[in-house]
Amino acid sequence: MSTVRSLASLLERSAREFPENIAVTVPGGRSVTYSELCELSDRVRDRLVHMGVRRGDRVGLRLHKSIEAVATIFGALKAGAAYVPVDAESPAARAAYILNDCDVKVVVTERELESELVQALGDTRPMLVLDATASRPMEELLEQLQRSEPAAPVESIATGADDIAYILYTSGSTGNPKGVVLSHGNALSFIDWCSETFAPRADDRFSSHAPFHFDLSILDIYVSLKHGATLVLIGEALGKEPLKLAAAIAAERISVWYSTPSILSLLANYGKLAKHDFAALRMVFFAGEVFPIPQYRALQAIWTRPRYFNLYGPTETNVCTWYEVTSDAPLDRMSTFPIGKICPPNLGRVVNEQGEIVSIGEPGELLVAGPNVMRGYWNLPDHNERAFFKDEAGALWYRTGDIVCEEPEVGYRYVGRRDRMVKRRGYRVELGEIEAALLRHPDVREGAVVAIPNPEEGVRILAFVACQDGTTLTRIALKAYSAQALPPYMIPDIFAVVPALPRTSTDKIDYQRLKSGG
Repeated sequence: MSTVRSLASLLERSAREFPENIAVTVPGGRSVTYSELCELSDRVRDRLVHMGVRRGDRVGLRLHKSIEAVATIFGALKAGAAYVPVDAESPAARAAYILNDCDVKVVVTERELESELVQALGDTRPMLVLDATASRPMEELLEQLQRSEPAAPVESIATGADDIAYILYTSGSTGNPKGVVLSHGNALSFIDWCSETFAPRADDRFSSHAPFHFDLSILDIYVSLKHGATLVLIGEALGKEPLKLAAAIAAERISVWYSTPSILSLLANYGKLAKHDFAALRMVFFAGEVFPIPQYRALQAIWTRPRYFNLYGPTETNVCTWYEVTSDAPLDRMSTFPIGKICPPNLGRVVNEQGEIVSIGEPGELLVAGPNVMRGYWNLPDHNERAFFKDEAGALWYRTGDIVCEEPEVGYRYVGRRDRMVKRRGYRVELGEIEAALLRHPDVREGAVVAIPNPEEGVRILAFVACQDGTTLTRIALKAYSAQALPPYMIPDIFAVVPALPRTSTDKIDYQRLKSGG
């Protein structure tokens, strides 16, 4: 394991060892070397400290993905602060709620986002406002500020493993997002595991497809920069255009790709991958949702060279289990990929509703303990109490809320969400099991199942299906297929065939919109 105990040290060390390597690049745009990125983040640090940022403070980022955003992240870390990224595309009111909730000291944003954010925040806290149309937005802003109000150079703050590194906000059951607090030690445990397991190289080129407010970005940014590799920033627009995205992956010679399965399915279906040379691609990671086996087959038939890994873990643990899809994997006998074995040095256990460990092969909730597990939710003591299980020895285990089965050969197999288990006609029904059955249909590209309250049966089950390109399915055909694949009490009441499923800003299925009819 690494002896480095702060995320900023990863960049500083690579700047010493690989000063002229390209650290971050934008397809069709500019690039910065490690020495340039380290110097720019130093200047951001100096300005943040001048603005009053101190160890333990929070710095908010409402920025589109850019070199400036990466420099701001490291500038905040060097100032001893935690960074709080919010979605630049989300409503200003939601961004303001997050930034107010964790009481950020300074906000870094863009000119086009400034006015609505100031209005939503309702105060006049300090801001760094970039002109995103400038050729070098951060440098130009800092030079301008330096002329009018010089910021003295300062030393980076020596943060430790227990200091907060970042707070990622996820959807909350109360209707407001909740902040997941991760320390430097939490992140470094995961980064060290990635280093030992996947052996990244300085000549690797990592994709940065996930937005910075999504936990997939932790692997992208820090594993890449730890090893002197290049981080290729995939912007929000490019990331959702399969033809342009496929061309960019090939042109940028990306060697390590990481995204949700929905993006890989989009590439396989609509990216015309056979037109391009992907010889550089050597590892493909996917996480965040189930990867339908037919979609994986379609992708792997074209991308034959890379190794494929299913990474699993809620934001609260980052990745905590992993499974490699080997060339001899029995795909014909799989309904879904296993989520695999626990990532050491973390520990996992599967328990029933009473907290008792279940037998191998029995379903139960996955609990995780170890250095990957979050410090807790920001300012939500009641949530923290419910989120952890204390075992007989007094150790705390995070309740993932995910139902799994443990199998001797492959480790854990995901069954579904605890909060997606519903009661119907006296039976317990896992909505994820219905989804898995629908996804086995060869003409189904993606599917989602939701339940809405119903006085007569407890719930009514609605299934939304998007078909493979060039195919169509009727509701009658889906009903007939479900009757062959599922017991009667699990067959959805209503089927809807849609062009595509709604997605959140992190490319996951937006179940709330489906439940509300959107």
